[in-house]
Amino acid sequence: MRAVDIIAKKRDGEELSANEIGFFVQGLVSGEIPDYQVAAWAMAVLWRGMTPAETAALTMAMVRSGEVMDLARLGPVVVDKHSTGGVGDKTTLVVAPLVSAAGLPVAKMSGRGLGFSGGTLDKLEAIPGFDVSLSTGAFLATAREAGIVVAGQTGDLVPADGKLYALRDVTATVPSLPLIASSIMSKKIAGGADAIVLDVKVGKGAFMRTLDDARALAEAMIAIGRQVGRRVTAVLSDMNQPLGLAVGNALEVAEAIAALRGEGPEDLVEHCLVVAAEMLVLGERAADPAEARVQLEALLADGSALERFRRWVRAQGGDPRVADDVGMLPRAPVMRAVEAPRGGFLAGIDAEEVGLVSVALGAGRQRKGDPIDPAVGIVLGPKVGARVEAGERLLTVHAHTEDDADEAARRLLAAYTWSEEPVATPPLVYDVIRGE
Repeated sequence: MRAVDIIAKKRDGEELSANEIGFFVQGLVSGEIPDYQVAAWAMAVLWRGMTPAETAALTMAMVRSGEVMDLARLGPVVVDKHSTGGVGDKTTLVVAPLVSAAGLPVAKMSGRGLGFSGGTLDKLEAIPGFDVSLSTGAFLATAREAGIVVAGQTGDLVPADGKLYALRDVTATVPSLPLIASSIMSKKIAGGADAIVLDVKVGKGAFMRTLDDARALAEAMIAIGRQVGRRVTAVLSDMNQPLGLAVGNALEVAEAIAALRGEGPEDLVEHCLVVAAEMLVLGERAADPAEARVQLEALLADGSALERFRRWVRAQGGDPRVADDVGMLPRAPVMRAVEAPRGGFLAGIDAEEVGLVSVALGAGRQRKGDPIDPAVGIVLGPKVGARVEAGERLLTVHAHTEDDADEAARRLLAAYTWSEEPVATPPLVYDVIRGE
């Protein structure tokens, strides 16, 4: 087998065999196939696409390129969730303790912030002492002890994906649907999941800008799951405005704790209940989402979900008192209230711009390796559809300096659009797609 023949075959629109794909992935990881040939192959895939069988074969070849977690001792079915990224998306911090409190173990590999979207690991590290860098042994031990663990991906997990993504990033081949789907699913499968709930974000603050694109990605990942024996459900959710009110690491942790207390923003709580219910159904803890929702609402009401959060934080070295005193979280020295410049109905809040402003404040990274300021960020007030009076608090900027707050306020005001007529509240969830 020769790499050049495989490239030519895909260039001409032919279907690659699982053996050819496996050979190519093995050569990518070993370095026997040079970068320029991998880049040519990725462009051929972008141009010609892949069949479901090819995409599944690519996914499993990448899974086999490194370590595969064995979570069988945690329970008969291990369910994972994945979000395609968004602004104010602290869903894992609420869903993980909720689902774990319902008796379904949660063992999840998460990532850091990318672009204007926040990262779960960055949020967790805002909790004093919280350790997200766990060995495989510590990861499994924590899951058994606490019923929940969320940590960073080890370098031994899916090395082919890291190598391939680095090349896609600099060869204009990131938007390939089969390559996106296989990248996500390979990490979830290597992480040990039997079933996966995908939270596919749609809109201005998401990677997939249109509902059609989001649906296509969701269906591609569900098809991979079907091909390789995993059950997959996709929730298509809105990201045209931030989720919840808080954007920024410590601020989002505080909001997640409020949600676990039953005091969080309505949209965040509702979204988390939808995702968690689908996880319980896949994990065979409920017959349908309605039954799951009854369980979940009871766990919020009786404090079980918050207690599971305390247990989780303690197990990963954090101070569990944060669940009762969010004042322990880092605080920004400057808090600037921004007032509405006019009255009217809020027609839009540009989620992407809000995310970019939070990054500029220091809540995200403008370059790989940049330090994170856990205290800074933005807390929104009224959201799309609300009637606002001139002079009413529109949002609050949490900044390191007065100049930073001034610049953030200027940009954020420009991210709002207004209407004289009433505006409908946008849907939280567009659709739930369940695999067979």
